Formats: sequence, structure tokens, C-alpha cells
Amino acid sequence: MSERPGPPAAPTLAEDLLLLLFQPRSGTIAGENTLYYVLAGGVLADLALGEHVRTTRSPGGNVRVGAVEDRAPSDPVLRSAWDYVAGKPRGVQTVLAAIGPGLRAPLLENVVARGDIRQESRTVLGLFRSTALVDGGTPRRAELVESVRAVLVDGAEPTPRVAALGGLLAGSGTLPQLHREIPWTTPVIKRAHELERGTWGAQAAGAAVARTVTATVVNSTTYALTLVPRG
Repeated sequence: MSERPGPPAAPTLAEDLLLLLFQPRSGTIAGENTLYYVLAGGVLADLALGEHVRTTRSPGGNVRVGAVEDRAPSDPVLRSAWDYVAGKPRGVQTVLAAIGPGLRAPLLENVVARGDIRQESRTVLGLFRSTALVDGGTPRRAELVESVRAVLVDGAEPTPRVAALGGLLAGSGTLPQLHREIPWTTPVIKRAHELERGTWGAQAAGAAVARTVTATVVNSTTYALTLVPRG
């Protein structure tokens, strides 16, 4: 019997985003109602950072995403999203709605395979079996929280990747749920809104083109999230 392949060597941005949204105290993932939009934004941001996609604006001002020819990513989840926009550029909201619903399971599977989150089988009322999510005990989540906290609380200059993580967290409306780790104060709210808008500062590390495209994706995802009911 062949062994099942493990997760990619390095976590994708969407996997790290899912890990940040995981709440170790409750074993839940914050923002489940809009999670598919947020994770889809993480996938598009990752594609933008890797220069696998480009964005354009229609005459009406709508942002469209298209694949960069011969720049297909190797990660299966990213490749599936790239394939979707390879035929023709599509509106960001269309892409988010199309790729988002199928992301939670494979991304969580990869995070679990790395050991950052564990799945435990439990019995409820002595009769029913359920699966609980628990902290995997690795330093990965703490490192991610610290990188976002440094930007939001301490005013550190973000890399495009951290800016995308912070912007998507802010846009998802879940940052207040991380208040034990990232205090939800007025300066933090102001900085979070800057990340949502893609105003990361002129000195942000990374290629200018990739940074601009990523900022456009994050900003468009944030806007799309405002249109989704949070009930």
C-alpha cells in the first residue's frame, strides 16, 4: 500500500490563516460563517505573492483576477484556484465564491498533518462519537500571532505576507476574538484598517508588483466580506 503524501514543505498563506483563526481554548475556528471567503482570499493572496496571478480593473472599476501564463503553482490547492482563472480573468467576488466552499477540509488536513492542530475522537454522553480540534503543541501558531501582533500593536513594518494575514483577519471581523493575544485597542483598529486597505507603507518588503496585487486582493476580499451576512 502506497503511503499517503504529506502536506507541502512550507505552509501556504491560507493554511497559516486557518491556524491563526483556530482558538485553542475552545477548539473552534473563528468566523466559520464567512470562513470560505477568508480562506479563498488567503489563496488568492498567496497566488499574488508568488506572481502566479495578476489583477486588472474593468471599465466599471471591478477587480478581475487572471492567471499568469506558465506560472502554475505546485501546491494542489493553489493550482486548483489558478486553473479556475487560467481560462479567462474573473471578478474577485466570483472567484472567492467559486473556490472558497471547498477549502476548509484540505487546508485543515494539511495543518493537522503538520501537527499544528490535532484531531481527537471523543464520546459525548457516553454514546456519540465526535472529533475535537486541539492545539498541536508546535510553536507555529504563536509565531504567527507574534508576527501580526508586532505590526498591529508595535507598529513594525510588515512583510507582504504578514500584511495579507493581518488584513484578511481584520476584514473577516475575527480580530476581536484574538483580544487575549492581540489587544483590541483604538490604535490596533486603526492599523488593522490600514492593512485591510492595503496601505502597508512604502518600505514593505517584497516585489512592488506582487505587493500591489496582493493588496488589491486583500482589499477586494475585505469588501466582499462586508456583503456576506454574519448571522
